[in-house]
Amino acid sequence: MSVVSELIIKEDDGSLGFGDYTLENKSKKSDFPYEGDLYKVKTFKEITKLEKNGLFVYESDPGTVVHEFKADADRVSFKVEGYTDAQITLELEPECEYNIKVGDSSSSMKTNLGGKLTFSATLDEGVPVPVEVKKA
Repeated sequence: MSVVSELIIKEDDGSLGFGDYTLENKSKKSDFPYEGDLYKVKTFKEITKLEKNGLFVYESDPGTVVHEFKADADRVSFKVEGYTDAQITLELEPECEYNIKVGDSSSSMKTNLGGKLTFSATLDEGVPVPVEVKKA
């Protein structure tokens, strides 16, 4: 897999792809239409952030590239790649338990009052890692 040169795209399977951790300077793309919503991505080496209709969806520190991003009421799945390990934050339903699978590692975690869920991903450049977060 590779970085998303347009910063955000609709992939062949209908999912979203976004981010570019190889950029030295912040870049953003706003008002990207996808399934009736408008998305905005900000990305570079230090951070990647995705918003939907002005609301937080995804953030990684440092920056990452995300492929095959799909989200519904009970599940978020994607493949993530970066130049080093990353901390990823997702906006989900507040105070709910979620099962998290990152590569071969599994855990459970409860979102906070604001619905944020933060976890780490061990990443090697050029190697996409599958992530799945499901409501328990």
